Amino acid sequence: MNAAPVPLPLRAAAACAILLLTGCASVAPDRGFGAVAETTRARIGAEPRLALSEADARVVQQNVRAILARPLDMDGAVRVALLNNPGLQASYWQAGIAQADLVQASRLQNPSFDFKRTSGGGNLEIERTLTFNVIGALLTPLASKLEARRFEQVKLELGAAIEQHAADTRHAWVEAVAASQALDYARQVDAAAQASADLAGRMAQSGNMSQLDLAREQVFQAETAATLARAGKQAVDAREKLTRLLGAWGQDAQYTLPEHLPELPAAPAQLADVERIALEQRLDVRAAKAQLDATASDLGLSRTTRFINALDLAGVNRNDTGAPTAHGYELTVALPLFDWGGAKVAKAEAIYMQAAQRVAQAAVTARSEARETYLDYRNAYEVAAHYRDTIIPLRKKISREVLLRYNGMLASPLELLADSREQASAVSAYIDALKEFWSAHASLEAALGARVGSKAAPNEHKEHAE
Repeated sequence: MNAAPVPLPLRAAAACAILLLTGCASVAPDRGFGAVAETTRARIGAEPRLALSEADARVVQQNVRAILARPLDMDGAVRVALLNNPGLQASYWQAGIAQADLVQASRLQNPSFDFKRTSGGGNLEIERTLTFNVIGALLTPLASKLEARRFEQVKLELGAAIEQHAADTRHAWVEAVAASQALDYARQVDAAAQASADLAGRMAQSGNMSQLDLAREQVFQAETAATLARAGKQAVDAREKLTRLLGAWGQDAQYTLPEHLPELPAAPAQLADVERIALEQRLDVRAAKAQLDATASDLGLSRTTRFINALDLAGVNRNDTGAPTAHGYELTVALPLFDWGGAKVAKAEAIYMQAAQRVAQAAVTARSEARETYLDYRNAYEVAAHYRDTIIPLRKKISREVLLRYNGMLASPLELLADSREQASAVSAYIDALKEFWSAHASLEAALGARVGSKAAPNEHKEHAE
């Protein structure tokens, strides 16, 4: 049978379809992740990479191992985590899912073709129907715009997740290096305590030390042994937490860390308006605003399709035995007899108001966290600087004086041993103060959504710790 001419309304629908399809988007080669990676690099100084193929995965692995081949500093740990953590890599594909949804929303629904053949009593009836969803075609630009907003929202949420993982990695790096440093110092203190206990034992045997003083030295050595055991466990726990965030295992888990935390900056960062910075820079606040915009667009779409949400146009071609071919079209409209769309609009409005309140909550949280973390940062700097500039120098001065007196036989061995215990306590407290400062620094950057430009001073910590 010859093909029947297509009715005018069907031809018009097909023409619209062709025009719309000409401007259709296509799936991006980078699966929509390129913009996220660029934003991340500009904001935190490290660029994530989505492994799209085995070749990409090999390049990523080579980069990771090149970083892990040298002592792992804080920025290097962040770069490894963004490249290597499998869970984070899985989240990178969320951009590809959203971008594919955008491409799908910009394309028309495929037409449906129905073929019906009936026969009986010597009669043969053939009916062919080609159906287009007209409402879907008309709403394609709106749906595409809505998905574009959602795509932007997903990119912001993904960027926020990457920044949070980077902040967690910085915290874990600080904890791991501090724990390793504390373990090394605990070993030194335990060795010194063991030597002191042995000396005290010999002095007690010769009658130059009382049993009370001997017991004091022995219990101090027992306490340092317990402290050493706890420090060893804390070092293992902290390193394993960092290893999980890095996504490292096997050979890659054998990385080395610096011996010491970075020294304090010469001065803390001076930030005039931390609340404004947080509201402007934090991606979670931007994502909440994007969600509000997307919901507003969704509400507009709900109102547009409130009454008519199904309008199908079909071209009909019918053949009957002994009768000429009949042409025509069929229009199907869903009548709003029972559902007038009120519940649909009410739901969209409720979702919009919910999103608006979430934006307000995100802003309140961002302001509060910015103030809190900045105060913590300044306080941690002042405490660590007090140890660096006052307590540690005084402890060193006292130790020199006690040693001079001991050499001049003006101080007893007990005074020398007591001073070594007090010096060990001060150095341990300084290590904790340094750890608190760098943790507060990482928390401040996470709360502001921006790097804080305080640079570490030349490393003098080894001198302080001796």
